[in-house]
Amino acid sequence: MANDKKMVEQITSMDVDFAQWYTDVVKKAELVDYSGVKGCMIIRPYGYAIWENIQHDLDARFKKLGHENVYMPMFIPESLLQKEKDHVEGFAPECAIVTIGGQNRLSERLVVRPTSETLFCDHYKNIIHSYRDLPKLYNQWCNVVRWEKTTRPFLRTSEFLWQEGHTMHENEEQAREETLQMLKCYEDFYRETLAIPAVTGRKTEKEKFAGAKETYTIEPMMHNGVALQGGTSHYFGDGFAKAFDITYTDRENKICYPHQTSWGVSTRMIGAIIMTHGDDNGLILPPKVAPIQVAIIPVAQHKEGVLEKANELKSMLSESFRVKLDDSDNSTGWKYSQYEMKGVPLRLEIGPRDIENNCCVLVSRVSRQKTVVSLDNLAEEVAKALEAVHNELYERALKNLEEKMSVAHDYEEFLDIAENRPGFIKAMWCGESECEDKLKEETGGVKSRCIPFVEENVSDRCVCCGKPAKHMVVWGRQY
Repeated sequence: MANDKKMVEQITSMDVDFAQWYTDVVKKAELVDYSGVKGCMIIRPYGYAIWENIQHDLDARFKKLGHENVYMPMFIPESLLQKEKDHVEGFAPECAIVTIGGQNRLSERLVVRPTSETLFCDHYKNIIHSYRDLPKLYNQWCNVVRWEKTTRPFLRTSEFLWQEGHTMHENEEQAREETLQMLKCYEDFYRETLAIPAVTGRKTEKEKFAGAKETYTIEPMMHNGVALQGGTSHYFGDGFAKAFDITYTDRENKICYPHQTSWGVSTRMIGAIIMTHGDDNGLILPPKVAPIQVAIIPVAQHKEGVLEKANELKSMLSESFRVKLDDSDNSTGWKYSQYEMKGVPLRLEIGPRDIENNCCVLVSRVSRQKTVVSLDNLAEEVAKALEAVHNELYERALKNLEEKMSVAHDYEEFLDIAENRPGFIKAMWCGESECEDKLKEETGGVKSRCIPFVEENVSDRCVCCGKPAKHMVVWGRQY
């Protein structure tokens, strides 16, 4: 074996410096590298493989609900973006603008898409004429650019990958149904695939998407109690349709405006996975998106028959799982640390004594529990072990969410919790944006996350001003 191979370098403890822990994990697990373009990241093969698995899962869910994939241009003529006043004002500070093409100044500036509502609307006005043309259920997988002042890999970058659904419907009822259906789709995906629980609900007027009538959000909590906006679904009404003159002839031969939605998630989901499930040894990946679900480590691989058996197991398991056999000359201890750091859900150890006994050892990344299993029903045991990893990850994240959910009955209690207890805060709100602004300013960044679908009556008064309360809001800091 090579003697010059180092053990996996130490990762900063998340309790010492959570931000540095995150950076260490992202870099050492080889998820991204920093690029020569400020604010942009290089997604390395291991990180991109996670994204591909996310795409595959979500894309199947979208298509099952009747959505089709399309692709829109990267550039938006500035005049097109200007057609919806609230929308352009909301995105103006983040826009990247092209003024020169080749060696010539452009007659009209082009905005690199921060989102694609205007492009879809410009297309829809050409293809929607009758109620028979509706609904239009489109989605695209693409990159977008939003010029961020401060960046962090996966969480906030000037360019990132995402999907954006854009749909058109005959009436308000159908559009609202689509808006909530897609939020539920995201909630199911987070739970069933990413093993992440979340708070879901409606954004306040101040926090809603630019140009939307209503914005709904999914808000998972990270290990340190900070929120990450995990996905959003927007109901636009007919505002964009009127701005772009999109009309159709309805079933009674009347000219009407269609009602619109949009919804999206991005590569920041990978950041959510890291910060929800990771530990001081590195990543812990949910089995359904892990590029490697099972890492086979041959023990004493120089001995006769060990590598042959390891390859046999790999061939058999690869029919159902994503498997990596590490037959490199690194030490067994280095391999254990390496795949643990990369978050592989399950490790399979096989050595001479195991072969004699027709068994192997399965090691869970989340519990580190070792289980001796027979080779006769290995595939079934691996499937059970991966399901156990998923369930344990979800229960652990749910416990963290519940333990870090506080209740504030008055202003002083709200400030005390915000300063001394990490996590979300349930508190009543009068509905005025001035109270939102004051709480954010006084706490150094605690914002309304959402008005949950099921509101508790914490008190009758706004936690900030003391006026009669209209809603219970979940508050918290965010990435």
